[in-house]
Amino acid sequence: MPYTPIVATLGYVLSPDRSQALLIHRNARPGDQHLGKYNGLGGKIEPDEDVVAGMQREIREEAGIECEELALRGTISWPGFGKQGEDWLGFVFVVTRFSGKPFTSNPEGTLEWVPVDRILDLPLWDGDRHFLPLVFDDDPRAFHGVMPYRDGRMVSWSYSRI
Repeated sequence: MPYTPIVATLGYVLSPDRSQALLIHRNARPGDQHLGKYNGLGGKIEPDEDVVAGMQREIREEAGIECEELALRGTISWPGFGKQGEDWLGFVFVVTRFSGKPFTSNPEGTLEWVPVDRILDLPLWDGDRHFLPLVFDDDPRAFHGVMPYRDGRMVSWSYSRI
């Protein structure tokens, strides 16, 4: 069977001094699969978008800011991650320069500036603890990972860097 994932973006907006990241605390919708967790910003790619345009649109919609400089940090294949077991393929970015003032909240939850060195202390998806260090490290190479999920839980994690 061909692999036909939902294609999405996940972005971490950095403060001008790069010490903090803008995260969403998913605390607004009771039925949210991500309820209570912190996450980057992002979402599904539209049919007429490339991944950069999709990332820029998602951040504009979710945070009210314009991405002026961003870098692809990696890709992750999440087989079985969706609410109904759907497969997802994510393009993970860091936004290193933006304009505008971020919203304080959106329909999914509260937006919060979090020190990068404290992100792993937050309630996150278990899998995020494996790839987030790669997002924020100093290695200029992108990572490309596979993180299967089963019944809402991460099964394994592997990645390559080139």
